[in-house]
Amino acid sequence: MPPPVKKRIAAVALLLLALVGASLAYWWAGRHIERTDDAYVASDITTMAARISGYVAAVEVVDNQPVHKGDVLVRLESRDYEARRDQAQAQLDARRLALGAIEAKLKFQDAQVRQAGADVSAAKADTNRARNDFERAQSLVKNEFASRQKLDQTQADSERTAAQLNRAHAGVDAAQRQTGVLQAELAQARALAEEAAAQLQLAGIDLENTVIRSPVDGVVGNRSVQAGEYVRPGTQLLVVVPLAQVWVEANFKETQLTHMKPGQKAEVVVDTFPGQPLNGHVESIAPASGARFSLLPPENATGNFTKVVQRVPVRIALPADHPLAGRLMPGLSAIVRVDTLSPP
Repeated sequence: MPPPVKKRIAAVALLLLALVGASLAYWWAGRHIERTDDAYVASDITTMAARISGYVAAVEVVDNQPVHKGDVLVRLESRDYEARRDQAQAQLDARRLALGAIEAKLKFQDAQVRQAGADVSAAKADTNRARNDFERAQSLVKNEFASRQKLDQTQADSERTAAQLNRAHAGVDAAQRQTGVLQAELAQARALAEEAAAQLQLAGIDLENTVIRSPVDGVVGNRSVQAGEYVRPGTQLLVVVPLAQVWVEANFKETQLTHMKPGQKAEVVVDTFPGQPLNGHVESIAPASGARFSLLPPENATGNFTKVVQRVPVRIALPADHPLAGRLMPGLSAIVRVDTLSPP
């Protein structure tokens, strides 16, 4: 065989060996990489809804407008709620005045009870004196040292003071019973005052809810409310999307999850930005396949069955300072690669 032919054959053989070696090296290096193009950018989309009913006074934002936490989004007519708050305040003031009046009555009644107790003590003293006088008069009349008239007078005094003592005891009992009545009225007045305070608080909350503010930093979207529109509790007004807090939802086949664990390194390439790969990591793996979370989960207990490889959602976290921060939007398609050999 001519030398040139031998050289060509050798060159081809070396080239084939190089290709085989390169293929083996590529396979060996990438055998632990799990890849999927069934992935999308996701975010917590906050739906803003009315908490009270009323007419929309003003819409302070437009679609695609950036907003900060606490910015006013929508204002509802507040005159009715201001009047309800003032009414609740007046009701609370009246309840507190009634409570104060009952407390004053109770203090006066306590003084009445003490006075009735003093009257009992005085009546007891008079009763004891009159009884002693009557007993002495009996002894004197018996020994003929006093007249029958004196005896009758001391007996009448004794009976009168005894009646006064009974009257004083009845006065104490009546005063104590009236104290119990006032204490019950006081408890009721306090409950009514607390109820009025709660009504005032609720009226204040409703008034605050006439101003709808953004709960997070984000961008306004899907605005469906207009000024002058009547809304009810739960009516969707708009959404706020926090673009700075996004992640990637990657749907891997169940056969790709054998060695996948939270914490492993991941590479994300968003279709919108093909030349800017992002570094992330596996944050969590869903507890069930996507089919289990669908509206109508499949039921395989039938006569005809076709096995389909299931996909399981895997959440890929991105660092807060990634190069595309603020530019990724929920719903964008992406390609995700997970290194299953990287330490979790």
